[in-house]
Amino acid sequence: MDLPTQYSYLYSKPASQAVMRQTPEDFYVVEIPSFVPEGEGEHEFILIRKTGENTDWVAKLLASFCQIPVKDVGYAGKKDRHAITEQWFSVRLPLTRKIDWSLFGGDSIQVLDSVRHQRKLRLGALLGNRFTIRLKHLTNEADFIERLEKIKLGVPNYFGEQRFGRDGGNLVKGLALIKGEFKERQRHKKGLYISAVRSWLFNHVASERVAQGLWDNIMPGDMMMLNGSRSHFLAEATDDSLVARLKAYNIHLSGPLWGRGTSLVTDEGAVWEGSVLASLASITEGLEHLGLQQERRALRLVPEGLRAVKESEGQWLLSFSLPAGSFATSILRELCETLQAEPEEK
Repeated sequence: MDLPTQYSYLYSKPASQAVMRQTPEDFYVVEIPSFVPEGEGEHEFILIRKTGENTDWVAKLLASFCQIPVKDVGYAGKKDRHAITEQWFSVRLPLTRKIDWSLFGGDSIQVLDSVRHQRKLRLGALLGNRFTIRLKHLTNEADFIERLEKIKLGVPNYFGEQRFGRDGGNLVKGLALIKGEFKERQRHKKGLYISAVRSWLFNHVASERVAQGLWDNIMPGDMMMLNGSRSHFLAEATDDSLVARLKAYNIHLSGPLWGRGTSLVTDEGAVWEGSVLASLASITEGLEHLGLQQERRALRLVPEGLRAVKESEGQWLLSFSLPAGSFATSILRELCETLQAEPEEK
């Protein structure tokens, strides 16, 4: 199957290019937790700064260092390997056991803080992430500066390439799994592959909404999502008050995370989404048989606290915050074409 993966640009394709991730310091991510540890309990929370390391690998190192099962290590979300990231982990330890965290880590891993809590840190227990990204060798600076103002109004909330695996491998395996052409015994990997298919379908719907000029048009039967929340409600009529809330970023249009059950959109919204996904019926039906429930995701992604500083000729430093589950690459793709470079020699 020829998969539609060339997603629409909201502000047309950028005219500039820039190099990113030349060093890990060029991509810095700080986790924004959803709660503060209480200071007591059998789980010790550890704030770790890691450079060029995989989240799962650090979790295994923690388990080995503490001599506990990996299942007793928790984290709120996976962070990019090719970056410097600060994130919390949790380890289950008896109250009487004290760990000297200065002995853990090395050049690429540093413990910044530790505190006790009653419960394990679970996936999704974060508000979002703060990004600091350095772009180098920028071309067409005028186009870049003009787009900086535009993206403050929001960009399509596409899932990033990371979700689909190297060369789209997770998506390919997910589609093969749905068709019965591939089996995966490991539950974790199976979940990754299925998630890639759902994410791809969402991106396809979002892209079509942009391409057809429906990016900020509310149709009767659209499902609206409250800003900063998973709560949603049906737009039974497109009255002026609803449009005003959309323009004020109080609510957002949404797209499908496909699963079992009746589509959450109705009327014109359901007819439109049905037409976009009609040619992909075998895939949507396959997802339904896997037992996943229908969910929704906001179509619009708005960077908070966006700042851009020109450090030198052709070099800019961006900083912004994004809610959990969103991708910095969705912001960057509307700014400029980003190129991966060979690491600089030390």
